Amino acid sequence: MSILESLSPVGPTSPAIRLLSPSSSTSRRPVDALGFRRSAGARPIEVRVRVGDGGKREFLEARSDIEADSGVDCDCDVPGNNHSVMSTVGKSTNIVWHDCPVGKFERQSLLKQKGCVIWITGLSGSGKSTLACAVSRELHSMGYLTYVLDGDNVRHGLNRDLGFQAEDRAENIRRIGEVAKLFADAGIVCIASLISPYRRDRDACRALLPDPTFIEVFIDMPLEICESRDPKGLYKLARAGKIKGFTGIDDPYEPPLNCEIVIQPKDGECASPTAMAEQVISYLDLNGFLEA
Repeated sequence: MSILESLSPVGPTSPAIRLLSPSSSTSRRPVDALGFRRSAGARPIEVRVRVGDGGKREFLEARSDIEADSGVDCDCDVPGNNHSVMSTVGKSTNIVWHDCPVGKFERQSLLKQKGCVIWITGLSGSGKSTLACAVSRELHSMGYLTYVLDGDNVRHGLNRDLGFQAEDRAENIRRIGEVAKLFADAGIVCIASLISPYRRDRDACRALLPDPTFIEVFIDMPLEICESRDPKGLYKLARAGKIKGFTGIDDPYEPPLNCEIVIQPKDGECASPTAMAEQVISYLDLNGFLEA
């Protein structure tokens, strides 16, 4: 008899149930809406729980049983790693890391894909946002869950308090890196598209994720092509001295030294968004990101 077969709907006169942890009778919550009782001959349930970030921590086991009782409550304690040591991270003091029994492995299994961060970098006008949307659209049509973190879009909300001075740009990238990490941990293919001109900032974001889940995509588009496009008119303003510290004009762009994907024009011709997206998706497929 399976676990589900051993559970049957509770009738008007059926006893309620409790889920009992091995050593605790606390954390009780009403279970009126569960609609199950334990039938005769049902066996205890063995629960294997994976805790931690991305399944990297050890497996923990908990035994629970279903028991007839006249009360209506539910004990949901699951013993595991005790992370009760207070920590200080940056300016945050007296904080504790709380593990959840549903980890990255379980979320990826549910979505049938592997969470990762595709970090698209390049000059303004190189086609980062266009590529991000093309990759997202194609993966969505294939049945995969994605989310795009566009540099300008994030500045409309989360990073609206940041300007374009060096320290603000670094904080902008740090925040997006942390958010991208959360999306990847959720099992989602996160596509971040922003200039991110400095290697140290991109490398710091890479260090947030386990290898090989940070995929750096460099759109190596010559400055003259980007400036000729100038979709937002920013190069014109920078050349006129109306924007200071503009990447590629009076502030440097540091190209990646060892990124996963490089996209370049061939014979002076720029690839179409679809062709660029295919290059990225091919990498994901070959490296097992499109399967659980």
